[in-house]
Amino acid sequence: MILSILLSIILFILAGIHFNWVIGGKFGFDASLPTKEDGTKILNPKKTDSAIVAIGLTLFGSFYVLQSGLVSYELSNWIYNILKWIIPFIFILRAIGDFKYIGFFKKITQTKFGKLDARLFSPLCLVIGVISILLAY
Repeated sequence: MILSILLSIILFILAGIHFNWVIGGKFGFDASLPTKEDGTKILNPKKTDSAIVAIGLTLFGSFYVLQSGLVSYELSNWIYNILKWIIPFIFILRAIGDFKYIGFFKKITQTKFGKLDARLFSPLCLVIGVISILLAY
């Protein structure tokens, strides 16, 4: 139960950051985007992209609130079984990365994003993925 609550809090905080970007907030936005070594952004997400990620993170956080037992709601078994493996898959895949700009195995490491990704983003994704796997069992 504690791991489910912890995971849901982490996911809700991440969703909040993304919702902040949807309404025009700038906190951490530029630092969260991978760049080439010359500073050129690899991604140029729109507000709708941030909204999709924020909604997904909120749904994932809600899933773990349900799993904790704090809120009683019956999910269909097939939805539960899919989500309990899809969520860790997404975050472990993100932690591994694309082997160039994102993840533990990236080649571009000296950019602002590359340094933050190595210290914060990829480890956080790995922790979320591992905790999710533990909760799946």
